[in-house]
Amino acid sequence: MGLEGLSINLATVREQFDLRQAVEACRKLGITAIAPWRDQVERAGLAEAARIVRDNGMRVTDLCRGGMFPAPDAAGRQRQIDDNKRAVDEAAALGADALVLVVGGLPEGSRDIAGTRSMVRDGIADVLPHARASKIPLAIEPLHPMYAADRACVNTLEQALDLCDSLGDGVGVAIDTYHVWWDPKLDEQIARAGKGRRILAHHICDWLVPTRHMLLDRGMMGDGVIDFSPIRRAIETAGYDGPQAVEILSETWWQRPGDEVLETCIARYQSLCAPAS
Repeated sequence: MGLEGLSINLATVREQFDLRQAVEACRKLGITAIAPWRDQVERAGLAEAARIVRDNGMRVTDLCRGGMFPAPDAAGRQRQIDDNKRAVDEAAALGADALVLVVGGLPEGSRDIAGTRSMVRDGIADVLPHARASKIPLAIEPLHPMYAADRACVNTLEQALDLCDSLGDGVGVAIDTYHVWWDPKLDEQIARAGKGRRILAHHICDWLVPTRHMLLDRGMMGDGVIDFSPIRRAIETAGYDGPQAVEILSETWWQRPGDEVLETCIARYQSLCAPAS
């Protein structure tokens, strides 16, 4: 079985490899798509990162991440908007398919989640003309509700798609199994996303029971409770046939050799997550 449908989010091996090492390790194993994080690109230098991607024939399925729009004051919100425009430029330089947005949570001292969501919409709207001009789609990633306060106040695919509908062309969604697997409306919202051609990225990892850390205890596919096949079938039925990006933020997997982690990603992808078609 080929690996054309597999991408590696480089957070999965961020403690083992720098950008060049990660790309070369992926290439050696036949993986030809990656999703880097901005800090990894920054450490390599944007021009050098683009060269590494190009020289190794890598597809960049998405760049992580933009977003984090809410702030306590107008100056802070403007700083975030400016940073998101820089992120768009970085995504364009890398030839990324999309820029993923982790939209941000409550500003310090705030309890106004409705107002925070308004800040998110306004922030994306301010960045969107630059993204459209740069031909970089913005992929809103709904995060599990446990992150609503500090990382993302957009917590369901339905909420993300409502934002897309209000913002228009150039905005879509990133569907991460870790964040949406529990949602009773998931199938209908994936179908809705497909009708609007809004699916821009598909991320995979597993939900462990128990989960020992809110951020850094994601599971390798097959080690938790998520049933990947129905989600992938729904996504394909909705018209998305792009790669699945393994994104495992895990202190456990970061302790293992990088090549072993990548080989396990391949094996679990092939056995549990490969495209239904």
